[in-house]
Amino acid sequence: MKLLVVGSGGREHAIAKKLLDSEQVEQVFVAPGNDGMTLDGIKLVNIGISEHSALINFAKENDIAWTFVGPDDALAAGIVDDFEQAGLKAFGPSRLAAELEWSKDFA
Repeated sequence: MKLLVVGSGGREHAIAKKLLDSEQVEQVFVAPGNDGMTLDGIKLVNIGISEHSALINFAKENDIAWTFVGPDDALAAGIVDDFEQAGLKAFGPSRLAAELEWSKDFA
């Protein structure tokens, strides 16, 4: 299966690297990622975390089975909700559930 990880930090690098260890995983893409990730065989996708429509199109065009979302900003913007509304599987909390992470008033 093909997977997509959204983000560019150490958390996303570690997730992508671990996902590649699975025999069930054919390819891991990271958007936008960072150059260090390519050393581990991770393919970078030049799409920013706020470009939900472009990420959804990429996932559809590349038969992505699951998308994993790391950055709080992307979660706060509702990326998981958008993926699910497009009929795609995304791992991460909904915008409402992620409010604990991004809202000081809520916390």
